[in-house]
Amino acid sequence: MKIKEQQATRASSYLKLFNPQLYLLNFFSHVLVFGCGLLIGITLTFCLKNISFNFQIQKLPFQSLSLKPSLAPFSPFPPPPPPPIPSISLISNNQTKLSPHINIKKIVITNITRKGLKDFLEPPMAMHDMSEEELLWRASMVPMIKKLPFKQTPKVAFMFLTKGPVLLAPLWERFFKGNEGLYSVYVHYPPSFNETVPESSVFHGRGVPSKEVKWGENSMIEAERRLLANALLDFSNQRFVLLSESCIPLFNFSTIYTYLMNSTKTFVEAYDLPGDVGRGRYSPKMRPQVKLSQWRKGSQWFQIDRALAIGIVSDRQYFPVFKKYCNPECYSDEHYLPTLVSIKYWKRNSNRTLTWVDWSRGGPHPSRYIRPHVTFDFLDKLRYGSSCEYNGQSTNVCHLFARKFTPHALDRLLRFAPKIMQFN
Repeated sequence: MKIKEQQATRASSYLKLFNPQLYLLNFFSHVLVFGCGLLIGITLTFCLKNISFNFQIQKLPFQSLSLKPSLAPFSPFPPPPPPPIPSISLISNNQTKLSPHINIKKIVITNITRKGLKDFLEPPMAMHDMSEEELLWRASMVPMIKKLPFKQTPKVAFMFLTKGPVLLAPLWERFFKGNEGLYSVYVHYPPSFNETVPESSVFHGRGVPSKEVKWGENSMIEAERRLLANALLDFSNQRFVLLSESCIPLFNFSTIYTYLMNSTKTFVEAYDLPGDVGRGRYSPKMRPQVKLSQWRKGSQWFQIDRALAIGIVSDRQYFPVFKKYCNPECYSDEHYLPTLVSIKYWKRNSNRTLTWVDWSRGGPHPSRYIRPHVTFDFLDKLRYGSSCEYNGQSTNVCHLFARKFTPHALDRLLRFAPKIMQFN
């Protein structure tokens, strides 16, 4: 029994001695395993990195170069090729031509057409798709530098406000002939006008975007502003003449052109007229923008310069007042422009019109002239039968145009034109 206890005590002592040694053995074995694993991991990582680098180097010549690094994870499948970059060349008609050949290295641009001042000065077609607001805004532009950086031949803009076709077109054709480059033509037809104008005519393609016009209403003024705005788009237009389909020229082109271009004044008839058809049409509601003392009456048919034309299309102070308070019985076409010019532009205005009209018979419309009225003496009276002032000097050439002539008078007018009016 004692022997067994002694053996148990001895075994317990051995175990106590052996446990620290076993613990150290286990510790060193774990360290060894961990070190081997770490070494193997580092080795494998280095080997895989070399393999990936070599693979990228071998793959690079077969792939398109990209400026942006790929964020996608590595894939053994190559990405799809990028779309081909077409070579581009600009051709003379300002259209871009795409070549079917692929040129990744560079884009070749050849035959560039210069967009210079000439393109900016080129007037648009008479018929365009601008809204009226856009048209008036564009027409109101004024260059601040007065000296022109180019040579310009000043032109006269002949603007026809019609109820249909230009009835005396053959006479005007003869008037304009041989004077190309010195005039522009604009016609405000009714929106329903659909008659064909011969391509050989100076009126072909000269219709501007229009709206319905009613006699005696503010739509007349709107039509005049529309014509002026379209004519202002051509920087060469320096004088502007408003005409109707029943107007005729009283002199040849060179005489009228010289008279207008050399004038130091504009020609808007404006006078103060007491009575029902003058001051009687004024509304006190127009105050304070328009006072009774500023109210004027005059002919609708004007001949003005570019500065006044821009002032008319840019007016946002007086025309809204006329639209609101000058209703049909007011006849704004006889009052708006005379009143506006008398308030703001009177220093350079002659207060007369160059269009002869006969109101001697009374009534709402002037006299009309048919074939028997057209005689040598009658035309001579219209040409030289008045006295007025021109550039500070007295003259008997006071009217360059006349109305109202019917188509029945056309035959005689064409017959007298070369002799009396000296048409070429």
